[in-house]
Amino acid sequence: MISLHPLNRQQADAVLHIAVRPDQEKFAGTVAAALAEPETTVDLHEIREHDHAVGLFKIDRAYHLAHDFAAPKDLGLRGMILDRNRQGRGLGSAAMTVLKTYLASRYPDRARVWLTVNMANPTAAAVYRKAGFTETGEIWLHGKAGPQMIMFMSLEE
Repeated sequence: MISLHPLNRQQADAVLHIAVRPDQEKFAGTVAAALAEPETTVDLHEIREHDHAVGLFKIDRAYHLAHDFAAPKDLGLRGMILDRNRQGRGLGSAAMTVLKTYLASRYPDRARVWLTVNMANPTAAAVYRKAGFTETGEIWLHGKAGPQMIMFMSLEE
């Protein structure tokens, strides 16, 4: 059973064991990098399997400031990390499937969630599509690891 929860940075030891494969770090980053994000604009969220942390992701409340395709009432999904020892079991897909309901309840004043996914990471793009994200057909050229597809999901009914 997969569930999503806010991550209290003072209890970050719950996620310190999580690591992606070295070849995935360029796409998702590391737990240490996620914990270093400014609390004023970025919220951390934990992915749990049976109450055990298996991943985390960042929700950027100021995503529109660095991404001109997003509006002030939108969120940005960044740095989705699933532990390398738990990959390939459908946990990432399960987490993304409940993301819309989770975000809509946690951020009721927000309209959409945006993300960019590296074009060299088709597995992640497929997971996001399956979860309800829609591609805009435009490319974000400012990704650290190369060009990225722009995708969004409405949080409104």
